[in-house]
Amino acid sequence: MAGILDAFKEKHEEARVYDGKKLKVGIIGCGWIAEAHLKSYLKCDDVEVVAFADLVPGKAEAFAKANGVEGRYYNSDKELIDNEKDLDAVSVCTYNREHAPCTIYALEHGVNVLLEKPMCVTMEEAVDICKAEKKSGKILSIGFQPRFDENMKMVKKICESGVLGKIYYIQTGGGRRMGIPTPFGTSFIQEDTAGLGALGDIGCYSLDMVLNAIGYPKPLTVTGFKAGLFGKKPEYLQKPEYTEVFGVDDFAAAYIRLEGGVTLDFRIAWAMHCDTPGDTIIMGTEGGLRIPSTECWNGSIGGPMTIYHNIAGECVETVIPEMTNDGDNFDKKIRSFIDAIEFNLPSPVPTSQIIYNQAIISGIAQSSDLGREIEIEIPEF
Repeated sequence: MAGILDAFKEKHEEARVYDGKKLKVGIIGCGWIAEAHLKSYLKCDDVEVVAFADLVPGKAEAFAKANGVEGRYYNSDKELIDNEKDLDAVSVCTYNREHAPCTIYALEHGVNVLLEKPMCVTMEEAVDICKAEKKSGKILSIGFQPRFDENMKMVKKICESGVLGKIYYIQTGGGRRMGIPTPFGTSFIQEDTAGLGALGDIGCYSLDMVLNAIGYPKPLTVTGFKAGLFGKKPEYLQKPEYTEVFGVDDFAAAYIRLEGGVTLDFRIAWAMHCDTPGDTIIMGTEGGLRIPSTECWNGSIGGPMTIYHNIAGECVETVIPEMTNDGDNFDKKIRSFIDAIEFNLPSPVPTSQIIYNQAIISGIAQSSDLGREIEIEIPEF
């Protein structure tokens, strides 16, 4: 067992030396996720958060001052970008339907971007983002902080080690029993602001966990289903009147065929009459990996993982203990983005991968609307 576990030990990178220059950063969209970005930036000695923008008049200034920060305040992303001439980067923390236009405008004006998940709502938007990124030559990273969780890294190392053999089937997903996100208002549940519900909010995380682990193979076809089954029930929302504007999915499921002969069985829920839609299972010709689910998606795992395999003709199980994280994963997300800018490193969470994630999400929505399987097409850019 020790030999198997040793195979997954991580190699340490050489320490980087910072030149003392402070990068100037702006935050676009001043809702609750922006607070996490701001707090992480404030821990970086080489970063100065200088500007804030929000469509709601006065919200940007109120947000900054509530967090003990002074800056310049704007009522749109364009105002911020146009006026902050020496800006190095922005965090785009808007609701989903504003992800694409805000990101594209920043890239077109030579500003690096950390874009919160999901990447966007439609494949057309995703392609436009990638085209703008390629033309700009700037860093664009997508906000998947679970990538930095030690347990998630372990899942990837196990898959890459070859101990599972050829991977051919994956079951994944996640969910909450009563977890439609309305404590922060209705932007998560309105079609005209969110565009996607559970599928984009936590579904993108579940997909990234397994797709990243196996090298992000290209999706080929998808049969998908999505529905809003609980969002019209007042007991599932923060306020009864929110039922009137609920217009996204609170459950989705799909069957996806990937390049390399891998089948992906996926389900996600904001609300359900069950404690979990199931553990994540990665099955290969030489072994299988079980990843315990969590009660609510939290970017990690619900307990020790198990590898099922054969040794000397006997069926055995190797338990992989839970890993302890050194530091906060959100802080690591921010730090990796800043490092990529300062040291000319590749994007920590590149669009070349996440466009496949977006293709699956968009494909599930399209398949559900059409009531049939569809082929996934990803244009060249």
